[in-house]
Amino acid sequence: MLKREALRLFSSQLHTLWSNCASMTLAKHPFSASFGGFSRWSESYERSMLRSKGGVDMGISSRIITKNALSLRSCMDRHNGGFRRIDDETRKAHPVAPYCQFVRDSDVVFGEEVGARLVNGDGACRHGNLLVFSNHLMPQKLVVAVDVDEVLGSFLSALNQFIADRYSSIHSMSEYHVYEFFKIWNCSRTEADIRVHEFFKTTYFKEGIHPIPGARHALHRLSTFCNLSVVTSRQNAIKDHTLKWIEEHYPGLFQEIHFGNHFALDGQSRPKSEICRSLGAQILIDDNPRYALECADIGIRVLLFDYDNSYPWCKTGSATSHPLVTKVHNWQEVEHQLVSLALP
Repeated sequence: MLKREALRLFSSQLHTLWSNCASMTLAKHPFSASFGGFSRWSESYERSMLRSKGGVDMGISSRIITKNALSLRSCMDRHNGGFRRIDDETRKAHPVAPYCQFVRDSDVVFGEEVGARLVNGDGACRHGNLLVFSNHLMPQKLVVAVDVDEVLGSFLSALNQFIADRYSSIHSMSEYHVYEFFKIWNCSRTEADIRVHEFFKTTYFKEGIHPIPGARHALHRLSTFCNLSVVTSRQNAIKDHTLKWIEEHYPGLFQEIHFGNHFALDGQSRPKSEICRSLGAQILIDDNPRYALECADIGIRVLLFDYDNSYPWCKTGSATSHPLVTKVHNWQEVEHQLVSLALP
């Protein structure tokens, strides 16, 4: 009897000591040995000193969650061996966007594996599937298509610099009341296409396109509750460089990458609406009003991206009057809109 009581007392003291140490560790330092980072989501949680059992998140990012929830960001859950679809091809990809899940006020459940496929006893977490933590089922992810030029990268600025240096024709962003270059450059459509393909072969294109501010960090957060894919009108002729550029600036964030091959010198083109429908995309983020209307007319919600209110071509036409089209001016607004759509 005395031994049992002594054991119970020792166990109680050990539990208290562990809780206090864990509280101090979580309050002061991120995990550095086996975890890439640690996020505290509310001051009330810190004050509670782990009074309730927190949910552990084995994703690499964090999801918007309520108070008293603990998120651990794993550095071990890269999807090694993952494959990414590029149009009709399947290619070996760098680590794809990880899936972050969380639970509230429930026991911690660690997976049998920590990696591309997490198994927690209730089932596997594969790319695109749900993961159940202690009777808490995550909602279905939003399927989001993302444009490249003027949404992920500043294509037009680099193109204008090339046109000025090569053809002594100076143009500013404010002149592009429509995103059809021949109308701005006062040349034929064929001549404009030839100039653009010349641009593709230069360092202006290969090194001069810079990411849109805020895009990478916003997409990293969005990847926790969105399945992200690229849908671009870019030509097949620049497919390889585009893939390299995306992997350099937006590594592992996109599941699939599709090219419309619009305004190409050869090969067939494919409408963005058709690509988005094949993906099951619920939302398109694009700067072109024509594509916005094309997709909105088949029931896809569109965030019309007008960065810093500086894209004249976004301000013409009837796109913004469509009930499924919403104007956004930066990636923070994109994130806010998608969070609103994701909430039940």
